[in-house]
Amino acid sequence: MTNPSFVYVTYIATTPEKLWHALTEGEMTEKYFFGSKIESNWQVGSEVTYSRNGTVCDYGTILTCEPKRLLSFTWTYVNDKAIRDEPTIVTFKLASMDNIVKFTLKHENLVSSDMVEQEDTFEGFNNGWPAILSNLKSLLETGHTLPPISIT
Repeated sequence: MTNPSFVYVTYIATTPEKLWHALTEGEMTEKYFFGSKIESNWQVGSEVTYSRNGTVCDYGTILTCEPKRLLSFTWTYVNDKAIRDEPTIVTFKLASMDNIVKFTLKHENLVSSDMVEQEDTFEGFNNGWPAILSNLKSLLETGHTLPPISIT
């Protein structure tokens, strides 16, 4: 049996260059990714980290890096308590379509606890990724992220 995946597709009125910059530059990710700053040298085999307030919260290894087209890396959440045979893998695929970019995120090798069947949370990849990518889309299309939301 294969492990579940999470796939999210959106269309963003931007260029592949601007979207790539937003995905790979820390000053951009901090704006739309819950304050997380990404860092890497973007070479296959190199480390990639997401940090909040100087503390690494997620990390992985670059598997594929084709600028403005495809980025894939392993993903480990520092506080993950799930038992895994292998790390999860995140893939970002960018496809230019005239004045927009079709952006596909695929998060693979998940376990059942990675998905949270609750609507009032950002917990779980199925809840967190849509919030992050909606924020990314808003930032690139309007110059502003979505207003902060309080989940009670």
